[in-house]
Amino acid sequence: MTIGKTSAIPAETLAETIDDASITAQVRAALMSHRSTSAIKTKVSTVEGVVTVSGNAKNAAEKTLVTKLATDVPGVLSVINNMTIGTPVAGK
Repeated sequence: MTIGKTSAIPAETLAETIDDASITAQVRAALMSHRSTSAIKTKVSTVEGVVTVSGNAKNAAEKTLVTKLATDVPGVLSVINNMTIGTPVAGK
């Protein structure tokens, strides 16, 4: 049995090993599990660990909570919260 030497490539950090699709799924799950957020009305996308959320928040507290929940997901480098506060306009 031959054992090769280890690679000189440095080990990846946790943030680098978690892919964007996984981060998006985890953020959505976090939003769905919290009863104070409207996960169904919130759009989530992730590019290189940067999560962007958009949609409609009932109030400023919900918007802040969405940012906090997304930030707490492993692998998230930053969160861009483009949510609007208030009732959506009909037809949009």
